[in-house]
Amino acid sequence: MTIDWFSPAQYVGYVAFVLGVASFMQKDDRRFKLFMAAECLAYIIHFTLLGRPTAVASSTMSLLRSVLALYTRSRWIAFIVIVANLALGMALATRAADWLPLAASCIGTLALFLLEGIRMRLAMLCGTALWIVNNVLAGSVGGTALELVIAVVNLVTIRRMARDASTAQAI
Repeated sequence: MTIDWFSPAQYVGYVAFVLGVASFMQKDDRRFKLFMAAECLAYIIHFTLLGRPTAVASSTMSLLRSVLALYTRSRWIAFIVIVANLALGMALATRAADWLPLAASCIGTLALFLLEGIRMRLAMLCGTALWIVNNVLAGSVGGTALELVIAVVNLVTIRRMARDASTAQAI
């Protein structure tokens, strides 16, 4: 597979990269979710241009869940988003790899609705691993770079949050 590093699809992937890194640098959960919603919008465009319908569907559901998670922590809403992800998978997946972004989205949904702080970010790290594999298989240069950097930034942020928590306990 030949990859054009300067195609419109890749440029949008680079925008998603910047937004994703900004998202995972946030220690505040609300700002994290806002930046994540913007990243998801860029991903929708990116994967549309790459012709990856399950990644588009998953990114759309991730955008929806990120916005919903700003306003509610309802388990029922999380359940509905996960069911919608699975329905999209049943409708669109044609090979096993198509389930990677959908599984990542389900993990992210559970994380954003049911978890907070370090636990939320650890769950998101699991989803990041699935996105890395998906993006390599899709030929997404920006998306692969984004997820690799997000994994590192997320680990650094988790460490910062753990350090802040231990400092607060020491006081």
